[in-house]
Order: sequence, then structure tokens, then C-alpha cells
Amino acid sequence: MSLSVRPRTSVPKTPTLDDQCTLLDLLTWRAHHQSHQIAYTFLVDGECEVATSWSYQELEQRARGIATHLHKISAVGERALLIYPPGLDLIASFLGCLYAGIVAVPVYPPKSNQRSSSFQSIAADAEAKFALTTTALLSNSRKQLEQEVYSSPLTCIATDALQNADNLNWQDPDLTPDSLAFLQYTSGSTSKPKGVMVSHGNLIHNSELIQRCFHFTSDTCVVSWLPPYHDMGLIGGLLQPLYTGCSAVLMPPVSFLQKPVRWLKAISHYKATISGGPDFAYKLCAQKIRPEQLAAENLDLSHWSMAVSAAEPIRAETIQHFTAKFSPFGFRQDAFSPCYGLAEGTLLASGRFDGAPLKTKWFEREALVQGQAVDAKPDHPKASWLVSCGYSDQSQNIVIVDPDSSRTQPENTVGEIWLSGASVAQGYWQRFQQTSKTFQTYLADTGEGPFMRTGDLGFIAEGELFVTGRLKDLIILRGRNYHPEDLELTLERISPVLRPHSGIAFSVDVEGVERLILAQEIERHHLKDFDANMLVDSILDTFVEQHELEVHGILFLKTGSIPKTASGKLKRSACRRQYLEESLNVVGQWFATIDSRSADAEDKAAQIVTEQTAKADLSEAGIAEYLINNLAQALAINPEKINPRHKILRYGLDSVTAVNVTANLEARLHLELDPTIFWEHKTISSLAQHLHKLLEEQD
Repeated sequence: MSLSVRPRTSVPKTPTLDDQCTLLDLLTWRAHHQSHQIAYTFLVDGECEVATSWSYQELEQRARGIATHLHKISAVGERALLIYPPGLDLIASFLGCLYAGIVAVPVYPPKSNQRSSSFQSIAADAEAKFALTTTALLSNSRKQLEQEVYSSPLTCIATDALQNADNLNWQDPDLTPDSLAFLQYTSGSTSKPKGVMVSHGNLIHNSELIQRCFHFTSDTCVVSWLPPYHDMGLIGGLLQPLYTGCSAVLMPPVSFLQKPVRWLKAISHYKATISGGPDFAYKLCAQKIRPEQLAAENLDLSHWSMAVSAAEPIRAETIQHFTAKFSPFGFRQDAFSPCYGLAEGTLLASGRFDGAPLKTKWFEREALVQGQAVDAKPDHPKASWLVSCGYSDQSQNIVIVDPDSSRTQPENTVGEIWLSGASVAQGYWQRFQQTSKTFQTYLADTGEGPFMRTGDLGFIAEGELFVTGRLKDLIILRGRNYHPEDLELTLERISPVLRPHSGIAFSVDVEGVERLILAQEIERHHLKDFDANMLVDSILDTFVEQHELEVHGILFLKTGSIPKTASGKLKRSACRRQYLEESLNVVGQWFATIDSRSADAEDKAAQIVTEQTAKADLSEAGIAEYLINNLAQALAINPEKINPRHKILRYGLDSVTAVNVTANLEARLHLELDPTIFWEHKTISSLAQHLHKLLEEQD
């Protein structure tokens, strides 16, 4: 299925762009025609009272000064790491690299207490020879910066110490749209980072898409707290204002995370029209900003016309809760602008073009698991409430494809999202095989291509894109697909003791079978007194009721310890790896008696079952004993490990096992039974009592 195309609308822009235009041409133009307009304002601690601002003219002068210095030291054509805290120096350095014809590589500054970091891996992969940074960072981290790259020493340059007068000797690098602008290393890159090669042409094309989608004009004001090292923060927060010629207000991500109300205060104070973040940011505001804070701030969110939501699954409940809390302060639900994008597509792939209304729909959860999007009513007990990510622009093409056959899927059928167009990046730096596999794929049924495989799953309904999960994060249990986002949402809702947006679901191989593991943080003020047994029972019950899933292991983690990116996105692969390495910060755990599973136990249980069948003891105690041994046989555990007063789910019962044991019970007791009796009567003692009563009534 190909995503339908809506007509393009005309958005006025200055200056007139031709096919060879780059961001440097735009900055040069703005420095001359909007020289005194404030380009960027940085809120040092997130508060509006302490701010530093640069005009377009000052920004261009600083960028040219950096470029001239880089040209002098023969850095042209090389890769340069940009190692900065969030702030204006990073912007000048990024543009300085472009002015010099150098490939910029934005990275997080290495942590002083972290010997092995993503910085090391990225520096080596990019084969960087230069590192641009600040005087303060260089003073504090020079040894780390110069020694952590195992290819060759980095030449470190503190750009804030360079003289702007040097920019008079700047030389035009003679760039084209195909010239490589920067390497975008995906969030969380560690031992094997992949640098996405983004060209000047990619940036211009995607910036045009963003301008049309979110209605950027020269009067727009952007507020961003997003990390400037990745696509949404770098392109959406820093470069898009330059493309449009508007103003941007920035703050450190940590300032927002410490006090989410700072984000809304900045939006209110500067009358921002566009601002956004991942779903968790809106949820954080709705949950953590106290009524007394709102009363004290006198917020006015009425100017906020585009509340961009992207970078992680967008939840309709979050939109609902955020709107309910902040509508008294002028926020409108139709300001929400969900969109879909990824670094491999530069940034934006689909969104609410042409003022399309916000759309949410209910779908049957079971059908989605089977790969079909079937409409459901809101009161359906197993319905999923999904948010549309809009549609694409006519200059791009989104298709839904069967990832195994490479054939297009019809509407309302889940498949992998494939993307083509001028925003699709050039590939992965120095990874030719992966580039071919990801960026150079063709449709098997039509031969159309090349497309970029996103690795994301979704479907098209009523001409709009709905994203359902991640192909590589899919949890496949007994041949069925489960999206971790759905399971994590179920988990966090079970108890207020469980910290929101701090749980991860993944699967591991246990004796040749994929098993579900849940890792979940505990709220800080509950760490010393939470009841692990009660939580385990609630989790097991809920996952069976809502997903018909057996949970194999549950780990309760210390607050703030679950792996996340700097912007707060869950790092599922890292969590799974730490689980296997036994390096998670666990404060409590439960497992489905895996330590006692064995073939001997299964044989012993089978022998006892055979003996009991011959005896045909139908007393309540006899039924309980039969149940214990039947379950022990089915689950391959020692019968002595099963306590008849504990919940059966604790031993790893799932729907398949329940069906098998139910069949044995029917044959032994001569009763018609439904497997749901295991969910209705949750202990062996309770179930045995119920079955014995049925036998008495039958007589």
C-alpha cells in the first residue's frame, strides 16, 4: 500500500532557492538581509531570566571565523567531532564545519566517570582527526579527548577562543547538494555505531518539508529543549529556524527534565508557536507539574499552534491527559501535531500537511497482533487507541511492505514502512553492505525503487500512516508478534509504585524457547517499602487478562537506572544486554521457577500423573494433587516446588499450557471445562475446590 498524496500548498519563503542552494547560502543571505534579527536565544539554566542571544550576523561571523581556522590547518574534507554542551557554541561550530567543507559529527561530551563511552566508538568509526569544543570542556577533558580514540590522536580546538576577525580570509568550499554535510550517529550508538550520511541536499529538502508541514514563517518562534546531537533536536530545533529565518529559544535538556514546567514557561514567555518533543515529555508535564506551580506561573499557551510529537510511539492517552491539564491555560488539543520520521530520512517523513486535523482511531488489538487493522469501538475490552502520523508530501513516497517478500501490502495491513525521496540519506558511513541492505531495496511486485527500509512497522488507513512498532524490537512468543510499547504501557498502569515511562519489555531464549522479561523501575519514594509479591501477582494477572501472555521474569529496578537515551527514550537493546550480563540495578525480582526445570522433573511428574490416573482419587485433595503433578509435567518443573496456595501464574502458566492441562482434567473428571478456569480460580487450592464442587453437583 502506498501512502496517499495530498496537494502541496504554497508557502512563501525568502530568499528564492535554486537547486544548488545550501544552508550556507541561506545563512549568508540572512546575515545580510536580517543581520540584526535575533536568531537564537539560549536559556542557560532553563529559566527565562538568564539568557544569551545571537543575531544572524553574529552567528555568521562566528561560523566563518571557525571555518577560516579549519582551512588554515588543512582540515577540509575531514571529519570533525563537535563536543559541546547544549548552547550557541555548538550551532556556530556546526555551521563553521559546513563553511569549511568539513563533515560535522555531533556527539555527547564524554563523561568524566565513564571510561568507555559512545564517544570513543563514534570517534573511531568516523575516523575523526579533529575535535571542536569549548575552552572549559577542553580544560576538563583534554586527556580523555586525546586518548580515547584508538586510531590517532585528535587535534582539539576550543572554538570559543578563536578570533572572529579571522573570518575575512574565509574561502568558499564550493559545495553542491550532494556534498556530505554531517554524520548523524543514531541515539544510543555504542560498540558498533552507524553514522547516517546526511547531505546538503537532504537538509534543504527536509527543511522544506518541515516548513510546509508545520507552517513555519519568519514570524514563527520555536522553543526547544531537545538534545542538539540528534535529528529532532539538531535539525528541528537548530537548523529549521535558520532555513525559515525565524527565531529559536533553546534550553539544556537537563533543565527540562529537572523541572518540566520550564518548557511551558518558555513557550508562554516567548509566545512560541512551535515546540515539541517525544510522547514522554508531554506525559511528564501532565504527571509532574503540580497545580501550585501552574498557579504561580500564570501560563499562557494560546500561541502554541504546533505541539509536535515524534521520536517515539505517540499515545492518544497522553494527548488526552495533557490537553485536559493545560487547556485552562489556553492550550488546544488540535495543536497536537503527531508526525513520523527518522535519521535515515534526515528527519521528517510524514505529518499533518495542509492543516489536516488530528486523527485517532480504535483498532482491535488481537487483529493488530495478526497483522490486520480492524476498526473497534472505544468500549471494546481489547482495543488499541492509535494516533495517526499523517501522510507524506508528494515529493516523497511511503509504502507498506511485507518485510519477508518485499511486496506491497494492501490498506489496513501491517507491514514494514519503506521510504523514498530526496530526504533519504546517502547511507551509513563506511558500511557498504548495510547501506545496500537498508537504502537500496526494491519492491518485488513492481520493481519500483530504490527505497529505504525504516525497520518500523505500520499500516495505512484512510490514507494516513499509523505506526505500530519496531520490526527489530518485536517480541515473538509462540509465533505471535507483540509490540513492546503495548506491553510497557500495560505494565506502567498496574500500580502507582511503578515509575511511568521506565519499564522495558523484551524476550530472551530460555532453553530454546523465547520468554518474556519485564524490567521496571520503582518510584523513588517506594523503594524501601514496596511489596514485590503483590506487584508480581498484579503483573501476572494483568498480562494474562489483557494480552494472554505468560511472563517469565520480572525485575524491579532502582529509580533512574533503566537504560535511556539523553532525551529519555527507552533503550530496549541495551536493557536486554544488561539483563544478560546481570548488570541491571535490581532491587527485587521474580522468575517462573526456571532453576528447577528439567527433563527429570518432567519424567517424575509424568509418572505420578499416570499413577494418580489409575487411582482415580476424586476428592478435593486428590484433585489438587493431580493438578500439581499435571502442571509440573506440562511446565517441566519439580512438583515439590508448586505451592497449592500460590498463584498458578507464578509457575509460568500460559494459554497453551492451560489448554493442555484443561484437556487432561476433562478426561479425568468427565467435565466440560474452559481453560479460563485458570484465570478465574488463581490457585490450585481454589481450583480444586471449584472442580470438586462441580463433581458433587453433577452427582
